Amino acid sequence: MPVRRAEVAVVEVAQEDQEIIARVAALDIGKAEVVCCVRVPGQGPRARRMQDVRTYSTMTRSLLAMADWLTGLGVTRVVMEATSDYWKPPFYLLENTFETWLVNAKDVKHLPGRPKTDRLDAVWLCKVAERQMLRASFVPPPAFRELRDLTRYRADLVTTRTSEKQRVEKLLEDAQIKLSVVVSDIFGVSGRDMMAALIAGERDPKVLADLARGSMRGKTDRLGEAFTGRFTGHHAFLLQTMLTRVDGIDHDIEMVQGRIDRQIAPFAKAVARLDEIPGIGITTAQVIIAEVGIDMTRFPTPNHLASWAKFAPGISESAGRKKGGSSTGHGNRYLARALGEAAIGCRLTKTFLGERYRLIARRRGKKRAIVAVGRSILMIVWELLNDEQKRFVDLGPGYYESRVNRNRSTRNHVRELQAMGYKVILEPAA
Repeated sequence: MPVRRAEVAVVEVAQEDQEIIARVAALDIGKAEVVCCVRVPGQGPRARRMQDVRTYSTMTRSLLAMADWLTGLGVTRVVMEATSDYWKPPFYLLENTFETWLVNAKDVKHLPGRPKTDRLDAVWLCKVAERQMLRASFVPPPAFRELRDLTRYRADLVTTRTSEKQRVEKLLEDAQIKLSVVVSDIFGVSGRDMMAALIAGERDPKVLADLARGSMRGKTDRLGEAFTGRFTGHHAFLLQTMLTRVDGIDHDIEMVQGRIDRQIAPFAKAVARLDEIPGIGITTAQVIIAEVGIDMTRFPTPNHLASWAKFAPGISESAGRKKGGSSTGHGNRYLARALGEAAIGCRLTKTFLGERYRLIARRRGKKRAIVAVGRSILMIVWELLNDEQKRFVDLGPGYYESRVNRNRSTRNHVRELQAMGYKVILEPAA
């Protein structure tokens, strides 16, 4: 018997009454202004909910006045979208007073066909929030936020230094100096001495090649050929500027690294435990702790952590059919880069993770292998951070051969025999 619409409406209203948050506020944040919408119960048992929308400046004094207004109304939860970096000042001012939620803008889509303004966005966000149709994004505690800023800035500095070194190599190529063909690292001791001599005015290929040290002394003939070019004063000026910039970035990286070491000192034991994982060094362990933290209660299971980091395939199903569920999505790019570098570092090791990388790379390609091994590393990280007593124990490169491949082969043989009409009973040999 079909259910009447009125009955369905009564059920939906009853469910909403149970789930609605009584006093909630939502912020539509811009660079200069914040539009705040508050929804609270009306007067009387059957009165409609009251709504008030006000606009505040993003200056600290104005935000504090908004906080006082929300406190006076008895607001318990404040919700805001992650708009660029503009969400940070309101969030930091309100997080100690209210239950403050940062939500993904993709989860709050305005209804089509309606005008879009800051005021209407704040009202819509408030209505969605009061019915608990949103999920809060992960915002780390202040100590980890500072550590995250430092590790991210260090990564950006390393990227900038790499770009500057690539400019140096292109400049030498423009001057027909083929130093990078002979030397794997032109910024080593010998390479820097040779480039300094070029800047000083030395153009004799034999004199430049004679500056080689150590194992490079056996390449003096090739170095002499490599320095036969047309290096001019124009190239010398640009090379000096670029090398000065590289040295300055090196100094900045050392300063930031020293600050990171002091900030992460309280979590030295966690860094040491993560350092035991193949492919993860001290620097990568610091990045993982800065991005994830050490409190794993935020992620109930390792799969929740992998899903948050977008190291899990998406699920798209309609009419009983799965569609396009192979994409992992866009997650934390700093964490993804650290896990990707760790996965690549495992590929030549004689470990379980190294063997896993090689097996997947042969069958499905290197990119999928990086994602799969990165996910495995992330799940190991969750286990180590969730229980301080646990230590990493490598299963060894023969794990797949002794366990996984054997079980798979057994299942395949049993399935084939059953398809031929046999009843299969397996008993272990004496």
